[in-house]
Amino acid sequence: MARPRSSEAHQKVLRAALALFCERGIEATSMDAIARASGVSKATIYNHWHDRDALLMEVMEMIHGLDRTPEEFDSGDLLTDLTWILTRKPPGEFEAERTRLTASMIAYSKLHAEFGKAWRSRVMEPARNAIKKALCRGIERGDLSPALDFNLAEAMLLGPMVYSRIFQSERNASDPEIGPKVAEAVVRAYSISGGRFPRHTQSKSAR
Repeated sequence: MARPRSSEAHQKVLRAALALFCERGIEATSMDAIARASGVSKATIYNHWHDRDALLMEVMEMIHGLDRTPEEFDSGDLLTDLTWILTRKPPGEFEAERTRLTASMIAYSKLHAEFGKAWRSRVMEPARNAIKKALCRGIERGDLSPALDFNLAEAMLLGPMVYSRIFQSERNASDPEIGPKVAEAVVRAYSISGGRFPRHTQSKSAR
């Protein structure tokens, strides 16, 4: 079955915008340029996105795999679940584009605070939701204290990952994946079961 023309136009604009954002930078890419590159009229583009920020957001969602239904993963083991969450990779198809746009996105988000806030929320939300579900399952199984400080646990899990990704260009490509180590450190810190990890000394927030 042929793809509807509106869907084809939508994809053409996304791909053209992505190419221009990578080539020229975000600030230097206008909606006029995107219309010319995609062969789709500005009127049609504005029927799909109300401004460039909305289009940019969808482009970023596409290359980071955030436009897909979040995967559910429940192995029955907290460490395995957290490791899976922290080591999930976005679509390999757009790896080069993600690398090229990282610096531009950081700069653009600083200059456009509202967009930056919305983007940070969008990119972090799936991971935070997945982590919360895994931690809740850990509590239900008796691996973690019901008084667990979710915000602190999320920060301990995601903080090192964000740092690693921001500075990934300075790391050797052969460096070991940090995700499994972060997951193991947090499980060791918070586990109260007598299983694989030793009982921890609870913080004030978990007492």
